[in-house]
Amino acid sequence: MPRSSSSQVFDVAIVGGGPAGLTAATYLARFLRSVVSFDAGDARAKLIPKSHNCPGFPHGINGEELLGRLRAQARLYGASVVDGCVSHAEKREGLFVLTTTYGTVQASRMILATGIVDKAPPIEGLQQAIAAGIVRLCPICDAYEAKGSRIGVVGPEHLAVREALFLKEYGSRVALLANYPDDVSEAARDVALAGGVEIWDAVDDLIPHETGFDVVMAEGAPMRNIDVVYPSMGCDVRSELAVALGAVCDEEGYVMVNRHLETSTPGLYAIGDVAEGLNQITVAFGHAATAATHIHNDLRHCAKPATKCR
Repeated sequence: MPRSSSSQVFDVAIVGGGPAGLTAATYLARFLRSVVSFDAGDARAKLIPKSHNCPGFPHGINGEELLGRLRAQARLYGASVVDGCVSHAEKREGLFVLTTTYGTVQASRMILATGIVDKAPPIEGLQQAIAAGIVRLCPICDAYEAKGSRIGVVGPEHLAVREALFLKEYGSRVALLANYPDDVSEAARDVALAGGVEIWDAVDDLIPHETGFDVVMAEGAPMRNIDVVYPSMGCDVRSELAVALGAVCDEEGYVMVNRHLETSTPGLYAIGDVAEGLNQITVAFGHAATAATHIHNDLRHCAKPATKCR
């Protein structure tokens, strides 16, 4: 989509080039809708070294490869998938007006598939550690691959204890990694220890190597070793555009939606991680199908004579 001084008008504009946004683009294109999808190039799925949790790929698939397949599929059916950002959006006279890398775009309906950003500790070479599978971001996705491993969990106790207990069903040894004893309350210690989770206080540093981490302890304590680290630190939800458009979000920032994935702003939809705490590729696919089908039927209804469209 070349830069243009005049505004281009589409049936649907999608912000986000991850599994949710690209699947929605495919559905809408196959519904013969004009659709543009903006991909800023920072989809969370890009971080996946290999997913064995995505249906249809029993031997796993790399995140980049999955995104490439989804992008090619959307384009095959006529969706415009472009590398670019949306810096601003507003609603004027029933249309969504987007300020983008390629100028102004207008759309009758808009889908936010902007996702989340995981919080992680300041580990040296974090991106390489994620690619090597020694830092993992989603136990629901890949705890199976960590079974039998020595696992360290990093994060505030209200998140980390719950995740450590979940991982204890898979790991041979699971420990909460804390910098100071006060980082984990007595109540949280009791819950963790009762579930077989260890507490390692005074962790000074995590040094990655080819097959895991050396855990440097403070005050001259002996170094320990783990195979994989799971950060359990929450995430930042990319809901800024939703807020700008008046959509209601919950206290964590997730966009609130109805059963059709429509937000409190009529005609604005939110799908995938930005709208759901269970951050899974399969959830993104389902959201995309539900929202795209509702949008298509809604636009058909609006096209009928004497029908007032919102």
